[in-house]
Amino acid sequence: MTDEAIITARDLGVRFRRNRGSRRSFKDLFAGRARRTAPGEFWALRDVGFTVRTGEAIGVVGRNGQGKSTLLKLVAGVLLPDEGSVRVHGGVAPLIELTGGFAGDLTVRDNVLLTAGMHGLKRREIAERFDDIISFAGAGDVIDTPFKHLSSGMKVRVAFAVVSQLDEPVLLVDEVLAVGDKAFRAKCYRRIEELLAAGKTLFLVSHNERDLRRFCTRGLYLDRGELVLDGPIDEVLERYNADHPA
Repeated sequence: MTDEAIITARDLGVRFRRNRGSRRSFKDLFAGRARRTAPGEFWALRDVGFTVRTGEAIGVVGRNGQGKSTLLKLVAGVLLPDEGSVRVHGGVAPLIELTGGFAGDLTVRDNVLLTAGMHGLKRREIAERFDDIISFAGAGDVIDTPFKHLSSGMKVRVAFAVVSQLDEPVLLVDEVLAVGDKAFRAKCYRRIEELLAAGKTLFLVSHNERDLRRFCTRGLYLDRGELVLDGPIDEVLERYNADHPA
């Protein structure tokens, strides 16, 4: 870990509509202020700020619906804030949705080539890593199968295998380690440890305290879209458990 900041978030705010379940349209964004603050909207995140140093492993803690996945999407750049800003000094390797970034009608082979290429890997680099990706996922038998026909577990295998081979300095992982068999989870754990040892920065959303304590040294506790506590992961989990006893 270094003192260099790789992620800087200031006064982040994201607003959603309760009755639509999705963000506003581009038409809404250019509408007047009254339109932008219509009844039925709520803040999924508000006034959230933090700085992450290169090589840190951050665990994002909170109940369902408290803004954890929204925060990762902001860091990934797939969601734009309504207020504030987030800057990432380098690219991100996002594993935040089972099928995020993967085309259902394309085969596993084509998805590996497409996704790796979109993240900046050159053809030679993709060719060098292709066999390792397929082997890690255990996807040799489905390499020419459309991605949409894979089981949820196999989708996670392929997605993780691709993302973990990217050269991006930041790895975003959202709950997907809860899917899949025990043996594959063990492979994922070893791979994450290798990436952290190589100086990668990790953002992990998980309800599994064992995973959070294993990988993360620092935690961000979100509740009702606000950052309640930013501190050592053990202190953050202690505060979360005190607020929400089993």
